[in-house]
Amino acid sequence: RTQAGSRKGVIVMKMITAIVNGKDATDVGHALTQNGFMFTKTITTGGFLKASNATLLIGTDDDKVSEVIDIIRKHCAVRKEVVPVIGDVNYSTFNSCTVEVPVGGATVFVTDVVRFEKM
Repeated sequence: RTQAGSRKGVIVMKMITAIVNGKDATDVGHALTQNGFMFTKTITTGGFLKASNATLLIGTDDDKVSEVIDIIRKHCAVRKEVVPVIGDVNYSTFNSCTVEVPVGGATVFVTDVVRFEKM
């Protein structure tokens, strides 16, 4: 396949960008692989909690998008974690203040692929 589009006879491709919690990345990766999906994984850091994430880049046919999203959903657990509260004042004063926040799950973007080449 060298091109993606909507013309008859041309396979429509999508790029799924999934940002998953670092604790879920291995399970998601294994499940994707077991179901025949290839992906590229990069380790990223979230902006709010500075938590470890993995960003998965998954190129797939348009008709497989729902299957990929179902796999991601099944293997990304939403859970609560206790994190320190960091304000504008000296952190050492507040190092015993914490808050429970939901973490995990996934953020998924699906975009059209205009061109695809495997070299």
